Amino acid sequence: MAFFNKRENSGKDSATLKIPDHLAIIMDGNGRWAKKRLLPRSAGHKAGMDNVKAITQAASDLGVKVLTLYAFSTENWRRPDNEVSFLMKLPVIFFNDFVPDLVAQNVRVTTMGDISQLPDATQAAIADAVEKTADNTGMFLNFAINYGGQAEIVQAAKQIAAAVAKGELNPADVDQGTFEAHLDTAPLGQWASPDLMIRTSGELRLSNFLPYQAAYCELYFTDTLWPDFDQAALLAAIKDYTSRDRRYGGL
Repeated sequence: MAFFNKRENSGKDSATLKIPDHLAIIMDGNGRWAKKRLLPRSAGHKAGMDNVKAITQAASDLGVKVLTLYAFSTENWRRPDNEVSFLMKLPVIFFNDFVPDLVAQNVRVTTMGDISQLPDATQAAIADAVEKTADNTGMFLNFAINYGGQAEIVQAAKQIAAAVAKGELNPADVDQGTFEAHLDTAPLGQWASPDLMIRTSGELRLSNFLPYQAAYCELYFTDTLWPDFDQAALLAAIKDYTSRDRRYGGL
């Protein structure tokens, strides 16, 4: 784990925070944030997108190795067409504006989920961001877009079954490592599984987000809506994480 020394607000004491190598966030509450302000839901999604920039920089500065953000789930297609259409435009706006900053911050963009089902312009914006940041060696900014954890597991099972059917793999040799190599998080290597998962907005569920990888993940739920989740809220979550003892089934 990485450690980050920060000065407390009092200025008198220095606290050591245990920084999660892989931080995953379910960014929830954009619509409710907008409703509270008598604004359209699109305004909440725009505010949420702007907050991604702030939290990305904060996480990178803290020493997080991977920041995985749940941007669009396989279930989100069920939302009204106009909202889905707006959500599909956000990556184009986000990456066109933010890629130079990501390059300057040495942040590398990666994705998980079925990107091929997204509109062409969205796919192009994502591909361009991945290409332009591919040589960066700092934090992975990993977007889960058109991602569903159950679909990911099924797809991994199909790939392994196909390899067995072709005689390329002996069923007796299938183990945890084999399975994990076929998951979307495989390119993240040693940081494939999140250490801490945060969900904003007060909902207490994972919503099909990284169900396999989160087996021993620490969970943190906050009532704060995503657009209001600032650096202080992030530090509060990490402070709570620091106080926990991760035993992985042992003593």
